[in-house]
Amino acid sequence: MLPVQLIRKKRDGGALDDAELRAFIAGVTDGSIPDYQIASMLMAIFWRGLDDRELATWADAMTRSGDVIDLSSIPRAKVDKHSTGGVGDKISIPLAPAVAACGVAVPMVSGRGLGHTGGTLDKLESIPGFRVDLPVEHFAKLTGELGVCLIGQTARIAPADKKLYALRDVTATVECLPLIASSIMSKKLAEGIDALVIDCKVGKGAFMKTIENARALCALMRTIATRAGKRITCVLTDMEAPIGRTIGNALEIRESIEVLRGGGPVDTRELTSVLGGEMLVLGGAAKDITEGRAKIDKALGDGSALEVFRRVVQAQGGDPRVCDSPGSVLPKPKSRDELHLKPGKVVAIDSEALGIAALILGAGRRTKEDAIDPSAGLVVDAYLGEVIAEGGPPSVMLHHSLPAGDSRVGEARAMIEKAFVIAPADTPLDVRASRVLEVLR
Repeated sequence: MLPVQLIRKKRDGGALDDAELRAFIAGVTDGSIPDYQIASMLMAIFWRGLDDRELATWADAMTRSGDVIDLSSIPRAKVDKHSTGGVGDKISIPLAPAVAACGVAVPMVSGRGLGHTGGTLDKLESIPGFRVDLPVEHFAKLTGELGVCLIGQTARIAPADKKLYALRDVTATVECLPLIASSIMSKKLAEGIDALVIDCKVGKGAFMKTIENARALCALMRTIATRAGKRITCVLTDMEAPIGRTIGNALEIRESIEVLRGGGPVDTRELTSVLGGEMLVLGGAAKDITEGRAKIDKALGDGSALEVFRRVVQAQGGDPRVCDSPGSVLPKPKSRDELHLKPGKVVAIDSEALGIAALILGAGRRTKEDAIDPSAGLVVDAYLGEVIAEGGPPSVMLHHSLPAGDSRVGEARAMIEKAFVIAPADTPLDVRASRVLEVLR
C-alpha cells in the first residue's frame, strides 16, 4: 500500500497489519516517505492510538531500523534503567556503577537535557575528557570488562526514532503516549539488554503530571517489553520537588560522588537504592527487593561502587581524580550569588521553575544546538518542610559565569523566588517520607 493509504487507514480508525507498520518505519528510515506524510501518520496515531499488537510491532520496527547491539558474549545479566526525566535527576551516575559492582552488567545509552530537565550525558561531560561518543564496539567491550558503560545514542541505534522524535517536536504530537513509549523502548531494546527498570517521574516537575498518565505510559512500555521477551519493572517516583540539593551538571556530579562515597542527600540515596535493588532482582543477583537494596547500600558504603565509577571515568577518557577531589577537577563558575528566601516553612516547590532558572544561568539548553556551561546551576538549601530562619544561610546559591549586570541573573532570581511557597513556621505539613509512589512489576 502507498503511504497515503496507510495514513487514511489509521486516520479512519483501522488497525495496520505488521507488514504495513514495518514498511512505514522502513520508509521513515531510508527517507522514501517524505516528512509531511510521516507527520500525518503521527497525527493519525495521536488521535487513533495503536493497539497492543500495533504498538509492539511499531516499536520492534523502530528498534530494528538500526543496529541491535549483541552483548550475548557477556556472561552477566544485562539490565538498564531509564528515567522519564526530572529536575536534579542524577541517579544514573551513582546507580550504574553500584549495580555493576553487584554483578549485573549495565549497558546504558543515555540522553541529553532539553528544556527544564537535565541529561546524563551533559553531566558526565562536565568531567574533563569524559567521552560519551564511543563506537558501539567499544561500548560492548567496556560493558563486558567493567560491567558498565555510558554513552549517547549513535546514528546506528534506532535511527527511525531520531527522525520521528524531531517531527513529533514540531507537530504537537510529543504528548502521545504510544509514541513516547515506543521512542523510549526502541532505544533501550537496541542496547541488547535482558531487562529494564523504568523510573517514571510524576508531578509538577515531570513530564507526566498525574499518576494516572504515568500508569498509562508504564502499561504501554510493559506491553512492548513483554512482547519482546524482556523483563521490566516500572517505579513511579515523586517529582514534586527537585531530587537532591543540586541542579546543574558539575554540581550534580559532585552530589553523585557523595552518594558513591556512602553519603549524599537522603532522597538521592533512596532512589539509587530502590532502582538498583529492582535491577538486581531482574538480573537474578537478588531474590527480592530487600536483598537487592541491601546489596546496593553495601556497594555504596564499602567503596566498591566508587571504584567501578573510577574505572569507567578512566576508560572513557575522563580524569579519575574526580572521584577523590571533585572540586579540583570539575569546572568552576565565575560567580556564586546568594539568594535568601523570606523566613518561614517551605510548603511547596515548583521544580520546573527551578530547572528553567538553572537553564537561564547556562546549565541547560532550549534547543539541541545550545551550548551548556557545565559549571552553572543551583545549590538548594531550602526543602519541603524545612524552616527558613531570619538571618540564616543562603536558601539558594546561583552558580554562573554570566557577565556582571546580565539580565538573565535577575530573571533566574525572580523565578527561584516564585518557585518557593513559604508559609508561617508553625504551618502543619505532611511531607512524604519516600520518593517512591508505586512499583509495577
